[in-house]
Amino acid sequence: MSARPVRRTTARPTFAALLAPLVLTACSSGATGATSDDRVGGATRGGGVPATVSVTPNGKAVKAGEPVRVTARGGSLTSVQVTDGKGRPLAGRLTERNTVWTSDRRAVPGMTYQVTAATKTKDGTPGSGKSTFSTAAADKVNLVEWHPGENTTIGVAHPISLRFDHPVKNKAEVERQLKVATSNKTEGSWGWVKDWSGRDRVDWRPREYWRPGTKVTLRAELNGIHSGAAGGWFVRDYATTFTIGARQIVKVDLDNHRLTLERDGKQIHDIPVSGGTPGGDKRSWRGTTVLMSKEGTINMNSETVGLGNAYNKMVDYSMRLTWSGMYAHAAPWNSAHLGRANRSSGCVGMSTADAAAFYRSVRVGDPFEITGKDTKGVPEQGNGFSNWNLSFEQWQQRSALR
Repeated sequence: MSARPVRRTTARPTFAALLAPLVLTACSSGATGATSDDRVGGATRGGGVPATVSVTPNGKAVKAGEPVRVTARGGSLTSVQVTDGKGRPLAGRLTERNTVWTSDRRAVPGMTYQVTAATKTKDGTPGSGKSTFSTAAADKVNLVEWHPGENTTIGVAHPISLRFDHPVKNKAEVERQLKVATSNKTEGSWGWVKDWSGRDRVDWRPREYWRPGTKVTLRAELNGIHSGAAGGWFVRDYATTFTIGARQIVKVDLDNHRLTLERDGKQIHDIPVSGGTPGGDKRSWRGTTVLMSKEGTINMNSETVGLGNAYNKMVDYSMRLTWSGMYAHAAPWNSAHLGRANRSSGCVGMSTADAAAFYRSVRVGDPFEITGKDTKGVPEQGNGFSNWNLSFEQWQQRSALR
């Protein structure tokens, strides 16, 4: 945006005078004229002393992560426009009797900003001009992997989950930038966990399972936020929108060796299964897990989960329940024990025909409510989406804002 045109009068104050104490920036634009429509006979009513303006941050390669602040002295601001190097406006608001303008968002790394300010003195003398400043590039960037994906339909137990490439020390600062909106004002909370990979992760789960049909939007306004020591800068925002599908709940009774799927309260499947072998490391997990992904036919190798050379085979209709390797899947080699005994290496196995039908019916995000006397316990937080094994009050305590 250009400055207002210069009026050629002998008494006009220049923008250099307007912004001489401006502290604008080392890379401010050349001075342009401040205009006045209040001139009579070559004089300015009230003496014509212009307002002065300062902008912070200022200079070249300044540190990012602070709001842009424009301050007027000897008058007030009538308008402020700040745009980044891509022409996008930076929103903000006037406060303190219109003498201070502060941006809603922070200056982001590696960006040049142009500031255009219009002022008036107490007697109404107007002025305007422009300045620029630039921020230093990020020395380290923290990327985010998030679930669920854009425009997906998921089961009623799937949390919103963000996993970070680098450590997040400024957890409260990051959490403040995460906005969840739902079509029915669903109550929920963020909670921080250490992901199975060892990386920091933050999940948002409702108090209870999602209501079917709920529309959910996440806006992670992270650009310009610093993760803290060893974490680096976030250099973009993230957003996703998804919908909650039918209320499907999978119940696995390891003592009776049965798996059932209920949809909207009606039983859809009742399947004989075999869970993890009792008495050792091959036992299954209990508690509530969430179907993380439907992976089809995959290679399962016991060496990858610390069980030596117990198995190495291709497995059909594989449905992941934990990062540590618990699946529901077809297990035709275990047919003698389906519905009779738990003799797997920790997974929930079923016949190929039952697995195929179940695989078609189940949805990512559906809860698996697993019960049984002889199990390894509940998965630790971060091993899959195990958030539901805590009460909502316990989960809320994991928020950095509590």
